[in-house]
Amino acid sequence: MSMPRSAARAAGGALLGLALMALAAAAPAPPAITIDNFTFNPDPIVVRAGAQVTWTNGDDVPHALRATDGSFRSKALDTGDSYAFTFTKPGVYTYFCSIHPKMVGKVIVKAP
Repeated sequence: MSMPRSAARAAGGALLGLALMALAAAAPAPPAITIDNFTFNPDPIVVRAGAQVTWTNGDDVPHALRATDGSFRSKALDTGDSYAFTFTKPGVYTYFCSIHPKMVGKVIVKAP
């Protein structure tokens, strides 16, 4: 007994949908750092070379990022603003808020 074509298509489509959902669930989230309560979270963050890290300000005051080695620098980020930087070389990158210098963080970049 064979399955009607429309039922076979629907079953195939359902299987494809499940496979795509599984792939999406397995894909890692892009590296992100939240600025909240005058802290960077997570800190440190570990990424592979070539990764783009995005910082988002969740505080109700502005913050501005600056790498201690000068490799990146953001404008002042108001509440809800984001800044992204792509790390191309392995190493340890320390950074701070240039408005609140006691706020410090670290990005550890591993070889790809």
